Amino acid sequence: MNHRLLAAAAAALELQISEQQQLSFELLLQELLRWNKRINLTAITNPDEVTVKHLIDSLQLVPLLQTGEHLLDIGSGAGFPALVMAVMRPDCMFSSIDAVGKKISFQRHISRLLKLDNLQPLHGRAELLAAKQPGSFDLVVSRAFSSLAFFVKLAFPLVRQGGRIISMRSAGGSNEVDQSREILVELSLFTEPAITYSLPLQMGSRSLVILRKGP
Repeated sequence: MNHRLLAAAAAALELQISEQQQLSFELLLQELLRWNKRINLTAITNPDEVTVKHLIDSLQLVPLLQTGEHLLDIGSGAGFPALVMAVMRPDCMFSSIDAVGKKISFQRHISRLLKLDNLQPLHGRAELLAAKQPGSFDLVVSRAFSSLAFFVKLAFPLVRQGGRIISMRSAGGSNEVDQSREILVELSLFTEPAITYSLPLQMGSRSLVILRKGP
C-alpha cells in the first residue's frame, strides 16, 4: 500500500485516517492479493494501482455518508467500496451483495479479520433482496456496475423514500444521466449535483452520479 498517496487523498477529502484504520487497509490489501492467487478477485495487483483504484476511489464516498445510515453496495465484488467505508465509518451500517459466492466469502473473511461488526456481506441477487427487504436502505451505491439505467432499476425498490442512489461512473457520468432521463422521470428520481474527481498518478477521471428518491 502506498501510504503517501493515501494520506494525500485523505487530506484532500478532509478525512482523518487513524493508525488502526491504516493497519486495517494494509491488511485488507495484503489479503486481497493473497486470495487473488487462488481466485479471481481483481485484475489490479500493482501496489500503487491497488491503493488508487480500490482504496482512494472508494474513499470518495465517505464524506457523503450521514451518521446512522444503512448503505447497500450492489455488485460489490471483492468489497469495494463497502469494505473501505465500513472501516472508515463505524457509525454507519453496511450491506454488500454479489452473485459470486467466492467474492462474498472473501468479504466475510475480511469482516471477521478486521472485526467489522457494521458489515453484512450477502450472497445473492439484488432483485431477490428487493422482494425481501423493499425500502430498507438509506443509500444504495455501485461502482463500475452495468449501465446507469440498469443499476437505477435495481436500486430503486431497495432505497427508502427520500433516500439516495449513488453510481460511481467514469468521467462521462453526466452523459449517462441525460441518456437515462426517461427512466429517472418515470421513477421520480431527482438528480443532485454530480461530483467529479481525478484519481492520482493520472489513473483516470471519475464522477459520482447522485439521485434522490422522491415521494
